Parts: sequence; C-alpha cells; structure tokens
Amino acid sequence: MESEKPEGKRLGMKGQGHRDTESDPSDDLHFKVNETPPPLLCLLLALQQVIMTIPGSLSIPMLLAELLCADDKALVRAHLMGITFFMCGLATLMQTVLGIRLPIIQGGSHTFIPPVIAMMALERWQCPTDPAEYSEHLWKTRMREIQGNLMLASLVQVLLGCTGLMGLLLRFIGPLTIAPTIALIGLSLTNVFVFFAKVQWGIASLTVVLVLVFSLLLGRYHQPCLSWSRDRGFHVGRFPVVQLLSPLLAMVVSWLTSHILTVTEVFPNNVNSSYYMARTDVRLHVLREAPWISFPYPFQFGLPTVSAAGFWGMLVATMSSVVESIGDYYASARICRVPFPPPSAMNRAVAMEGLASVFSGMLGAGHATTSYSNNTGAVGITKVASLRVFQLAGVLLIVCGMSGKVGAVLTLVPDPVVGGVLGVILGLVASVGLSIAFYADMKSLRNMTVLGVSLFFGLALPQWVSDYPDAIETGSSDLNQILKVVLGTPMSIGGIIGCILDNILPGTLEERGLVKWLQMQSGPKDSCSTRIYDIPYITGFLRKIKVCSYLPVSPTYSGFGCTRSRLRSRDENGADSNAVIKNGNAASATKTFDNHDV
Repeated sequence: MESEKPEGKRLGMKGQGHRDTESDPSDDLHFKVNETPPPLLCLLLALQQVIMTIPGSLSIPMLLAELLCADDKALVRAHLMGITFFMCGLATLMQTVLGIRLPIIQGGSHTFIPPVIAMMALERWQCPTDPAEYSEHLWKTRMREIQGNLMLASLVQVLLGCTGLMGLLLRFIGPLTIAPTIALIGLSLTNVFVFFAKVQWGIASLTVVLVLVFSLLLGRYHQPCLSWSRDRGFHVGRFPVVQLLSPLLAMVVSWLTSHILTVTEVFPNNVNSSYYMARTDVRLHVLREAPWISFPYPFQFGLPTVSAAGFWGMLVATMSSVVESIGDYYASARICRVPFPPPSAMNRAVAMEGLASVFSGMLGAGHATTSYSNNTGAVGITKVASLRVFQLAGVLLIVCGMSGKVGAVLTLVPDPVVGGVLGVILGLVASVGLSIAFYADMKSLRNMTVLGVSLFFGLALPQWVSDYPDAIETGSSDLNQILKVVLGTPMSIGGIIGCILDNILPGTLEERGLVKWLQMQSGPKDSCSTRIYDIPYITGFLRKIKVCSYLPVSPTYSGFGCTRSRLRSRDENGADSNAVIKNGNAASATKTFDNHDV
C-alpha cells in the first residue's frame, strides 16, 4: 500500500511543500480519509485502534456470562468474547466499505445490556438458586431468547435505513440537536473512566499525562521511519510517529510501569486489595482458557425465540443506538474535515449497522454493534483519518475473533491504563460535540437555553433512573422497561430535547446555525472530498441506472430530502452545483430550508 500524496507535502515538512492550513483545514491531518499510510505504520495504527476497541467490547461477554447462568463461566466468557471480536471486525468492514465510509470502528453496544438484564430478571429466566443446576442447556436457552429479540429489533433498523426514513428525519436535525448528542457521549461516560481509573489513580494519571505529552508536546517533531512508495521504493521518510501512535505508546509505557510494580509486589497479589486490578497478571487465566481457533457460525446455540417484552426492550435500545451513531457519524466527519454525510450515506450507514446487528444476533454475540466514540476521538489525537487503517483494524478484529489466544493477549491491559486513555479521548469527543454548537449563534439566549437544557436533562434523567429504578411504575412491565431504557440513555434524552426545542422555539435560520450548517454540509469542492461517500466500483455503474436515483441507500439518490447530496454533485456539463451557497448566499440557503428540501 502507498500514500496517494507525497509524504513531505502531506505532513507539511519544512522545505517540501508548506501548506496553507487556513485555506484547507483538512491539511492539519497527517493522513486524510482517502490516503494510505506506509504498510508498517498502517499496521501499527490499525493495531492501536484494535487495542482501543477491545476494552469496551470485553466487558459485554463478561456480563452476559453472569446473566446466562453459565455452568462454566470462564469457557462461556471466552466463547462469547471470540464471537464479539469477530462481529466487531465484520461490522467495521461492512460500515467502512459499504456503509458510511468514514473512519469508524464498530464495537459491542452496552445500550443493549439494560434490556438483557430486564429480560433475565423475569421469573421464567431467573437463575436457579442452586448453582449445581446450571447446565449448558440452561444458558443456551437464555441466549436463544436474546438472539431472537435482537434480530427482530435490528430488522426494524434495517428497514429504517433502506426506506429513507432516516434521511427524512435529518431535515429536523441541526447543530443544536447534534451538539448535545455528541457531547453527552463523552460526558455521560465519566463513570466508565472512573470505574477503570479508580483501581490505581497513579497509573491512570500517568497514562493521561503521557497521551498529552506525546500528542501535543512531542507531536511537532518528525522521526525517521522506514517507508515505501511506488516511485522511490523503500526509503527512510520522516513522520510524526510519536503523535500518530500517542495512545498506543502511552499504553505501552504505563503497562510496563504496571508490570514492574506487579513483579516487585508494590501492587499486592490479594484479590481484596484496591490495587489488585492494576496488576498485569490478573487476566492470565483468560489467555489460558481461550481456544486457539474458533469460527463463529449462525444459530450455533439453536433456533432463536422471541417475546413481546424482549422485543420492545431491544427496539428501544436499537433506537437509542441509532441516535448515538448519528452523532458519531457527524463527529467523525467533523474530525476528518470532510463534508457531513448526505442522507443517502446516513440511510446506508443505519441500514448497514442494523444488518450487522442481525448477523450479531445470528452468531450469538448477545448484543448489537454500534460506532465507538473513543475510536472516533482518537482520530483527533493521532491526526490519522485514513479509511485503510480502520479497514485493516476490522480485519485484525476478525483475526482476534478466530484466534482466541491473540484476542486474549489484548485483554491483559490493566484497568487504570485503559481508564487513562479513555479519559483523554472521551473528553475530546465531548469537546467536538460542543464545538458543533458554535455553528449556531451562541450569544443568543434561545440557543444557550436549548443547549443548556439538553445537556442538563441528558445527565439528570439517566441519573434519576439509575438511583430510583422502581420510581417508574405504569402498571405495565413492558412499558416500564421501555421508559427505563429511553430515560436512562443520556444521548437519547439530550438529542430528543435538543431537537424538539430547536424546532418549536422561534428563531431565524441564521440564529439556529442552519445556514452555516448547510454550507458546511456542502463541504470542499474538490472531487476527492465530495465523493468520499461513493461506493468504489459500484457508484459509476449505478449512475447509469436511472431508477437507482430513487433508492434511499444508493449513492446516486436524488429523491426527497436530498438537497445536500445535490449540492455536492456536479451536473453533466461539470458546472459547480454548489451555486446555491456560493459566495455565502444566505438568502438562497434560507430559501432552501424554508422549502423543507433538506
């Protein structure tokens, strides 16, 4: 693999093509979406994304093994872990090749854990009081119930994307809807950071400091690195390797520090010690128990079953996941300095995520897949937005899923090291969300109220649901479960409140930021940027088939609600179709919004 641009020009090296970052804001990226790093560097960057994906997905199989009443929790946990990693890789490839085509990693969704807990709390699924009654048949029966309801709810998500309803909903979504949704992704996960970091705050703090030093202080220096290009072959180039690999380097140094403290018994080998999970040998049993080769296959636990309560719980979790993913798509486009996704790409992304979740249910992962915000935030730190890196990460995740030992090695990272990296990345995700709010006039009392109320209740209501789980009592257990999932998801509450207030409170389009929003969505005018959402080898063929322009998931879709796509397209004579907003023509843009054509 080779980069599409000379490395000196791309990285802005002195004397080799200095670039004007004011004229092209994407030039602060070391590798843009359509560029490929050198092979070895690409592999390291992909491995870094894999390592950042695994901690989030690792906890789900562990929780499920407890909920399923497994007779041998260690083996079941290892089995589910392999399926989870396999599905993370497969879903990532589906999304980056055929879906949104942005650098996004798909991982296990924790949003689906609450409905699973609620399902398993029903009398018919409660675990026997005597652990001796646990059996393989017992946990597989419970898994089949989870599988069936997950697949059915995910089919609704596929339908939502394929019918174009997602694109129509985007007409009502502006900066003051997206901003709280993305910001709450980072802000609401502070408890996750504390959960990992509280084990050993010293190691967690060391990791945070190292990430900041490597990415911000040492990132300006370029180190020699073996590279290859078609023109020059193998040669030594200069890249900001320390910044590119800042999270990985920080994890390695902190991991080594934890190992030294483990060997010297500074971290006592006592399960009752608060520092126990900071040791580097506490998960060695996972490495011993994991199989060498394991290939997931559909319905390996038997034919799935469904129930009304399970379906509605999974459906609400699915819709919450869709809202969160939409925020991630916009955040990824923002960080990667590319035009925001057109409705056709959003429809395709939602449908592809739903299809991947159907596959996840078929294979028996016990959860859906969703976009991972921490991996998106890592792009802002490493300045690497290369789609090839994320596609290679998908391949590596599939390998981890098929080779249990490989995945098990990556689970040995101590908890405080994981917490330190998450602290920086989730903070960056929150700041990206807040930065989107500044498309609107944030000196306006209206806009400050919308954003403030959305953020406040996005944090307050889930906290209330968590502290008083029995406060919601409607007389219907199914409705109770639905309300608990909806009100317990910060991103859903923030996004819904922001959307409602922004659409019902009076305000001009300029005040709401919709004119600048439309201009941003039209994006740069170079063909590489405007065509990143096209599917390679397929889009050209689809353009020849007129009926495809009416398919909501087609890159050539030009039906209702697709002005953003048309703004990015060019007419047959090569004329610039961005004339509607050229030269800051706010009047034309305002007219477009007034006609509800976006």
